[in-house]
Order: sequence, then structure tokens, then C-alpha cells
Amino acid sequence: MSEQSATGAGPEQTMPQHFSPTWTDDDREPLPLVGGEREILTRFLDWYRDTLVLKCSGLTPEELSTCSVPPSGMSLHGLLRHLAGAERWWFRVQLAGEKVPLLYYSDEDPEQDFDRLDGDPAEALAVWRRECERSREIVAVMDLDATGIHKRTGAPVSVRRVLVAMIAEYAQHCGHADLLRERVDGATGH
Repeated sequence: MSEQSATGAGPEQTMPQHFSPTWTDDDREPLPLVGGEREILTRFLDWYRDTLVLKCSGLTPEELSTCSVPPSGMSLHGLLRHLAGAERWWFRVQLAGEKVPLLYYSDEDPEQDFDRLDGDPAEALAVWRRECERSREIVAVMDLDATGIHKRTGAPVSVRRVLVAMIAEYAQHCGHADLLRERVDGATGH
């Protein structure tokens, strides 16, 4: 960083350079620096969704299903399944009140999203994409203060709260995806 940009002096301030490499095929829209609350929340969530796709791109089904950071049982395939289930749980079940079965989960086998990687990762990606699209449709017609019912507590839960929870969920799991991807083929980037 130049001295001028580090001190903030002068009209030609420059933005600091990112210190980690970017993906060569990164077509994510830059995150907004200003905007309304809905735009900021939904754009951040979509940016993390797009980040997950980047971390999974260009890998074989076997690589996507590899648990590359032992002793963790996580894989990129498992993350796709887990996040498809989270999308469905938060947006469809709790906010929209849809009566749909949970994905990759049962009380008897709560970890099947990670532990039972049956099926093709491409199928898991397609399911995840459909769940994301349905989540976007639900949020688009609801006010940020609108509420659904939290199925475990019976308490109201707002659209705003769900968006923040999902941003946190994706941020955590995109960090996991960084490590998993780097261990699979050495690829890094933000």
C-alpha cells in the first residue's frame, strides 16, 4: 500500500490490493459498498452462494466427495447437501411455512448430509440451486420484518434474522470450502 493511501491523504486515494489471489473464472458481482438493507443482505448472501460454486467448480465427482481435511468428515459434496438443507429449512419451512420434507436429515440420522454421500455431486448441486432459487422467491415477496414460525421454538422469526443467519452459515462453510478445495488440488483464492 502506498504511503499516500495508507495515510488517507490526497485526492487520489487508492484501494488496498487484496493479498490473496482471486479465481481466474470468478464472475461474481462485486459487493455493494452502499445500498439499502435488503440489497446489502441479499447481495452478501448471493455472493457467498456464488463463492461456494467457485470452490466446487472444475472438480471431478470423486474430488467433490473427498473428505480432504481429516479427521473431519466434511467434503464439498457434503457442504452442497448441507446448505441445500439449510436453505430449505430456513426459507421454505420456517419463513414460508411450506410442508416439504427435510433434505438429507432425519432425527434418526441427522448427519446424513455429510456422512452418506449417495448420489452424484452434480445432482446435489442441482438440488442446492433449486433451493436457492426458491429461497430468493420467498424473500422477494416478504418484508424484512415479516415473520415465519421457528419450528423448534414456536417463536416468530423474521426475514431479516433468517438472512443474517444464512450469511453467517455460508461464511462459516465457505471457510471450510477454502480448506477442502486447497487440500484437493491446491487451488486457493477468495
